[in-house]
Amino acid sequence: MRREATGSLFGAGDESGGNDGRDGNGAGSAADAPLADRMRPRSLEEYVGQGHLLGEGRLVRRLVDGRAALPSLVLWGPPGTGKTTLARILATAGGARFVQLSAVLSGVKDLREAVAEARHARREGRRTTLFIDEIHRFNKAQQDALLPAVEDGAVVLIGATTENPSFEVNAALLSRARVLTLQPLSPEDVEELLRRALADAERGLAGLKPVVADEELRRLARGSAGDARVALTALEAAAMATEPGADGARAVDGETIAEALGRARYGYDKGGEEHYNIISAYIKSLRNSDVNAALYWLARLIEGGADPMFIARRQCIFASEDVGVADSKAMVQAASAAQIVQTIGLPEGLYPLSHVTILLANAPKSNAVKRAYFAAAADAAATAREPVPLHLRNATTPLMKAEGYGQGYRYVHDDPDARDEMDCLPPGLKGRRYFEP
Repeated sequence: MRREATGSLFGAGDESGGNDGRDGNGAGSAADAPLADRMRPRSLEEYVGQGHLLGEGRLVRRLVDGRAALPSLVLWGPPGTGKTTLARILATAGGARFVQLSAVLSGVKDLREAVAEARHARREGRRTTLFIDEIHRFNKAQQDALLPAVEDGAVVLIGATTENPSFEVNAALLSRARVLTLQPLSPEDVEELLRRALADAERGLAGLKPVVADEELRRLARGSAGDARVALTALEAAAMATEPGADGARAVDGETIAEALGRARYGYDKGGEEHYNIISAYIKSLRNSDVNAALYWLARLIEGGADPMFIARRQCIFASEDVGVADSKAMVQAASAAQIVQTIGLPEGLYPLSHVTILLANAPKSNAVKRAYFAAAADAAATAREPVPLHLRNATTPLMKAEGYGQGYRYVHDDPDARDEMDCLPPGLKGRRYFEP
């Protein structure tokens, strides 16, 4: 699936390239396209958010103003933060061809065709910006296929990804691109976009005459989790679901908006980076004995769809690693809760998970077990060929006894003084202490 646009930012000179002919920037969107597509910003002046990239003197501003050459970029950020829009603005500001591929729908054949067309266009004096949405979904071979074209300048690559490019984009490709990080839109940014949509008669909802209370707009903006697409889609659905009054106006209430917005969107993806970020926040809150923060992050994990047994396993690890000998019962209780969760599952499993979260957060903490083991492991690595002292060896044959195996061993049950007088470490480690309560 390829979309190509040339010329102005407003889609003049669009070539359909096997799609429906929309240029994907809002201006060329069909009247029945989703509101989020119709309201897509057409210029940097309409773009909302990302001030850390677009402020005066910042890189994106310099690129759009023509004060810097457009390099290959990777745009990394959550959904609905304007990655595609920003890519198009950057490409078209300099009059370059804009070719869009989706990594979900495209393969190496599509890449080769796009690169061949770009090389042909370059011979005619036209530059090409190749935008690849969801670039993290390309495998290594597909990403490698881009390298020659990026390296020789046949295309300027702009990739968009919701996943951490450090893990999902090949190092060779990443070294040839600059990563720009987009942040979730603030509630104020989302509210501004919603108000634009309500007031716009050409591309927005003004023709439907929706009336939405300020507080409901703010609630919708907060509930969208910084995703403009979610907010605009919910606003459109709510307006369409509201019957017009006698005067033609549609009084959109909070209940209709809540239904359109649906279940709360959690910033959690068990296959992505946020999985590790949130479990890290949970563990560190437990370690800091902050029971309220720990419960909050636990709720983010559970409501976001985390595997409850993953949480239970991490609780067991924490009980041993961070509570340890300060309260050895914590490990037993965490293991019991894990067994209960495995037996009953969710939703009831949230109770033992919460119970253990409160217990672990309030428990005294000691990492003596962890320190003891790794101190011993360091010595074990340094003395890995050190022979076991003869008195500690098991003498199971006459030859072994003749060689001195077991000689000098003292049985502590019959000889209590052996506990303090018999060394059980190799001679070179005599007196070494690993465990400090």
